[in-house]
Amino acid sequence: MSGPSPLSAVVETALAPYGLHPRGVARFPDGAGGPLLDDGQAAGVVLLIGNIGGSMWQAFSNWRALEGNRACADPLDHWSKQVIGDLAAKTGATAYFPSDPPYQPFQRWAMSAEGLRASPLGILIHPKFGLWHGYRGALAFAEDIFERQNAPASAPPHPCDACTGRPCLAACPVGAVTVDRFDVAACRQFLASEAGREGCMDKGCLARAACPVGSHYRYPEGQLRFHMKALVPPPD
Repeated sequence: MSGPSPLSAVVETALAPYGLHPRGVARFPDGAGGPLLDDGQAAGVVLLIGNIGGSMWQAFSNWRALEGNRACADPLDHWSKQVIGDLAAKTGATAYFPSDPPYQPFQRWAMSAEGLRASPLGILIHPKFGLWHGYRGALAFAEDIFERQNAPASAPPHPCDACTGRPCLAACPVGAVTVDRFDVAACRQFLASEAGREGCMDKGCLARAACPVGSHYRYPEGQLRFHMKALVPPPD
């Protein structure tokens, strides 16, 4: 995140109990390209909020275990909106979420904010966290109230550029992941099979797990199974 402005401290303190983190700032000079705020003007800055590894999993699991939340549809989205929405109201921001139309360009914002690029799996790969991170929402403000860090001399290195074996591609049991595309239908068909249920559904995506970058931040087993289940649509 940017420097230690008063709002930065408020945001970090509010997010800490939920295992969420400020993940970087995307800036839109003169509002060009920025999303619209609740009052109709263009945002000058967007603060991305997300998880690093399994940082949010315990807080989310505790919330989900409460009786009133057990039957909640799309529980992670619901929890994220509750936490980040409350923070938006507290800070006077407009909140955005990846699941809400009109869909905002979260990946583009993240690439601008953190200098990241996509992996062959389509997930943005972080030089430290690897594929084990995510964006749960964003706060947009009219003015850039975050102090700027000293800009690095160049963008962070893209980990995939130095990867010669591409283990993420070789690890997919059905070859659903290639340099050119992700065959969602083939992936889902495999996940519905006995081999898929015992493999990726139970242990997490084997292709994702094969990436050596940031392996220390690998999601806990419960979180892996949760995300895999979300990938497979319910039966008709």
